Amino acid sequence: MRETVLYYNPGNAPKPGMMKSVLVRMGVRIKNITEEQLGETIGSLLGMEEMTQGADDSGEERKGPLGEQLLVLYRFSEGRLDQLLYGLRKAGVPKIELKAIVTEQNSRWTLYELYEELKKEREALSGEND
Repeated sequence: MRETVLYYNPGNAPKPGMMKSVLVRMGVRIKNITEEQLGETIGSLLGMEEMTQGADDSGEERKGPLGEQLLVLYRFSEGRLDQLLYGLRKAGVPKIELKAIVTEQNSRWTLYELYEELKKEREALSGEND
């Protein structure tokens, strides 16, 4: 499978078309995520059955739509990640705060679980929990 981006847009994101054009020029596959898919595991959304083995199926319901954009990047090398981030800046795409690279661990999480984890990390880094 080639480089893929799972992209969630709550509908209020500025310039999503510009971001998508950067991805298309780079030859990256884009999978737009709907609100209904937020409870699915990252691995299943990528079609990687081996990445969903052992997924925690707690049945916990998500709490609603996400309030901001989310990019989940799969199969990006360090160089290609740098190229993507540079391309987004050069195109004038506003910064997308919540981004993650797919790992063996987070591939078993739902998109909503990943969103919650990224928000916690951002708060910890910015000192918002103090």
